[in-house]
Amino acid sequence: MEVLAFFLFGYQVFVLYYFALLNLLYAAFALFGLRMVARYTRELSELSLKDLLEREAYLPVSILVPTYNEENTIVTSLRSFLALRYPEFEVIVVADGPKDRTLEVLQRAFQLVRVDWVYRRALPTRPVQAVYRSLAYPNLLVVDKENGGKADALNAGLNLARYPLFCAVDADSLLDPEALLRASCLFLEDDRVLAVGGTIRPLNGAKVRQGVVDGLHLPRGFLEKMQIIEYARAFFMGRAGWSAMGALLIISGAFGIFRRTEALGMGGYRTDTVGEDMELVVRLHRRAREEGRDYRILYTPDPICYTEVPVDWATLRRQRNRWHRGLWEVLWMHRAMLFNPRYGRLGLLAMPYFFLFEGLGPVVEVLGYVLLPILFLLGMFNPEFAILFLLLALGYGILLSQLAIGMETLLLKRYPRLRDRMTLLFLSLVEVLGYRQILAVERFVATFQILRKRGQWGEMRRKGVGEL
Repeated sequence: MEVLAFFLFGYQVFVLYYFALLNLLYAAFALFGLRMVARYTRELSELSLKDLLEREAYLPVSILVPTYNEENTIVTSLRSFLALRYPEFEVIVVADGPKDRTLEVLQRAFQLVRVDWVYRRALPTRPVQAVYRSLAYPNLLVVDKENGGKADALNAGLNLARYPLFCAVDADSLLDPEALLRASCLFLEDDRVLAVGGTIRPLNGAKVRQGVVDGLHLPRGFLEKMQIIEYARAFFMGRAGWSAMGALLIISGAFGIFRRTEALGMGGYRTDTVGEDMELVVRLHRRAREEGRDYRILYTPDPICYTEVPVDWATLRRQRNRWHRGLWEVLWMHRAMLFNPRYGRLGLLAMPYFFLFEGLGPVVEVLGYVLLPILFLLGMFNPEFAILFLLLALGYGILLSQLAIGMETLLLKRYPRLRDRMTLLFLSLVEVLGYRQILAVERFVATFQILRKRGQWGEMRRKGVGEL
């Protein structure tokens, strides 16, 4: 009994110090994020769309759109991509062996004709069965290939891409019309830039007109509203901070721009992980560090990509399970970087953070919740520990959510209606009353499924977004 009491007391002390350190890191991220977004809003007013369009210099972009079963969303998304304000770009849709009517929908909507397309197969992929070109849009290609997964589809798109930059986007996403302009200018301004990621926002509830988001309103569903809070916190509180420190490890697979030669030189996307987006970014960092190159991988508050988020618990849990397994897969693949001073702040700060706090965080948090009733049943319940644990594990998260939503709605003014803003601020207070715990348990479970479910995606149900 004494040994058990000693262990439980030791774990209580560990949990409190763990979350105290995590909150200090969160405070640093919040400071960096607030400064970046505030500076960006000032610069955005000076850098108008007209200035961007009048620039004579630009880098052509290949937009890669891997798609599986996306018959409900693909047409709206492609109209968004084809409506981008950019001097020269191409859109390459890779249909990765879909089982639904994706190809039929594309053929009818964009007048596709089969062509004999000659290209160099720089990356190995599953066989390509046909290549189609649009009669209505000369810069649109559609590739029909055997199923090989998202990474394999992206590699097939890289083989056909012709331009120096490529933009990887999800098939259920929409882009702001000037998204490419705002992101690609960073490559022009600095030759050291290897990759740029923008902000992802939930599309649910938005008004869409001819493939363009015409206005933002809150969706009806509770889960969809909660994900708006999560996305704002993740990008404005997390990625902005890591980018400012030169240690950004994640560029969302929903929208990111890369130098094509860099990706090809490393063998493209790895197909043995569900975290292929993070893995490519980590590999870019690793190779540049090992070669002693001066480089930059950046996050910018814009360009904006809108993506459809899950509307039911089953799909949301599968998504978060996959994300967490993908994180662990990448950490294992690049474990040589962990605590390695050769990789600077990546090895000594970023990788340890993702291992100790993003990877193990759900385990520590869930065990902390389990510990409270155990202590009560054993007559060892300590009210001071319970209060401190809840304040550190939950209370600071509420403050961060409030700050992120304030930046989203007030500084960037994305939700113009006062009622929508107040609803988001209120929901950021109640996020910790069940929603967070359910997802923490799912990530806890995912930690112990890494080997058994390696590389498995799971079905993502899409409702589809209608147009006005």
